Amino acid sequence: MNTTEDCDVVIVGAGPVGLMLANLLGMYGHSVTVLEALDDLIDYPRGVGLDDESFRTIQTVGLVDAVLPHTSPQHIMRLVNGAGKVILVNNPQTDEFGWERKHSFIQPEVDRTLYEGLSRHHNVQVLFGHRVEDVEEDAESVTAIAESVDADGQVALRRIRARYLVGCEGGKSPTRKRLGVTFEGESPSTRWLVVDVNNDPLGTPNVFLGADPKRPYVSIGLPHAVRRWEFMLHDDETEEQVTAPEFVDNLLADHVPDPSSLDFIRRRVFTHHGRVASNFRRGRQIVAGDAAHLMPVWMGQGWNSGVRDATNLGWKLATVLSGQADDALLDTYTSERKEHAEAMVELSMTFGRFIKITNPVAAMTRDVTARALNIFPQVKNYFADMRFKPMPRYHSGVLADPTTKASGRASSRITSRLIPVRTANTTVSPVGVQFPQPRVNTRDARNVLLDDAIGNWWSVLVWGNDPTDLLPQSSLDKLAALGARLVAVVPETQREWLEHSADPRIQVVGDHTGRLKKWFDDRPTPLVFVRPDRFVAGACLAQDAPATLDAILEAMHFTRRTDASDEAPERVREAVAL
Repeated sequence: MNTTEDCDVVIVGAGPVGLMLANLLGMYGHSVTVLEALDDLIDYPRGVGLDDESFRTIQTVGLVDAVLPHTSPQHIMRLVNGAGKVILVNNPQTDEFGWERKHSFIQPEVDRTLYEGLSRHHNVQVLFGHRVEDVEEDAESVTAIAESVDADGQVALRRIRARYLVGCEGGKSPTRKRLGVTFEGESPSTRWLVVDVNNDPLGTPNVFLGADPKRPYVSIGLPHAVRRWEFMLHDDETEEQVTAPEFVDNLLADHVPDPSSLDFIRRRVFTHHGRVASNFRRGRQIVAGDAAHLMPVWMGQGWNSGVRDATNLGWKLATVLSGQADDALLDTYTSERKEHAEAMVELSMTFGRFIKITNPVAAMTRDVTARALNIFPQVKNYFADMRFKPMPRYHSGVLADPTTKASGRASSRITSRLIPVRTANTTVSPVGVQFPQPRVNTRDARNVLLDDAIGNWWSVLVWGNDPTDLLPQSSLDKLAALGARLVAVVPETQREWLEHSADPRIQVVGDHTGRLKKWFDDRPTPLVFVRPDRFVAGACLAQDAPATLDAILEAMHFTRRTDASDEAPERVREAVAL
């Protein structure tokens, strides 16, 4: 057996979640080894939908330009009945997080872009053909024992010791099984045949969900002229039967003039699963992506939910590894991500049940009801704008309540009786949700997305003022130890003036679109603490900032170790700059 190799984090599985997490940790300067049992990345299409939250994370790791060629923005979904009549349209127009709400994409190309992006980080390696056979854990570390086979057929064992192990190896995750947690939910018996082809014979963009009681189907136009169909199978149809060329050609006869001439990529049977692990972490082992939750395909959230996991977990692992927080911070990964994963699973399962109705009477009732509801603009817009999709809102985790300043929990409402609260346009709290990302101007750049202006770590945003004029020195010292960037947000008319007069430590941002002014105008929270994953940890009036900051630091188990804490923020800033 070879000698043991050391790194900060070992990731099992080189799928999109493992690759994204490796990019985040590499960006923050931590050493990572990714162990993948296969000899290369999977090269056939799987996921087809990429949302605005995922694109924001792709932006964070600096891979937008490489990913964009493999996507189509503004992917419209139309639900049609058995007669081909549209009964529901989903076409959200918002770009509050900086990107279109929905994109189609070619997953193998985007996954490979994530993989190739790791070459930027000398501290990250991916070992293909390495299957993890055993894991040893003690109080200080966790060791993955991986088996590989060389060109001569000789078996070798490799020991990789790390501070933490993250299992991103799919729904059958051995890591999750080692944790001994339950995997709660259901796996409906309904099977589907997925058919992918090159040289799209239709050429129409977007998505059609066919709620046909005879045989529900999906037809999806994808980038690079790839077309996907999915057909619901009947109970008496075997996998061997439905993957035969003659059967597939018959299914496609109503969709394509000449099915026999298609350039097939794959024909494969799959079953939808809707399951969530009861806990995403035990000790030094953690699960993410399909290992933590299995998403039915209907909302296109499998890939995106996994990236949300990586986005949430990445900065927390970086914080613990740098000595800025106790590892109890990692427990907030489950408390923050599990609830939203459950909500997305339930929504996807419900949407699937709505589509795959096969009883003709029930299908007619559904269609008539949908047409009636579409008469009302508010109902029609509710579906068109995708408002039915639950946006992540964290109620428990690295948060401070906007009213009570309680640590670790946050109500969804601000209930203070102060006049600024009572006169606000909304008392819905921004704590626990993502901060918007409009375009802004800075001294060095024009019309850039906000995240690119404020960096990839903690930020404190203040409307209309220099944060150093509002915060006491004790709070400024804590923010410096955290590595937070101080940001003054002003109308573009004031930007140059403030750049000349503000403390040089301040990043001045000019709101030339007015979208940030609108956000701050609607809410009685002119000072906002934004986490590295772009979620709001705290939001308050200026005088409440010290208490809010202390509550956030308590919730994240912040610590200033004499051997690490003074260097950690600088190491993070240097890594992000690279």
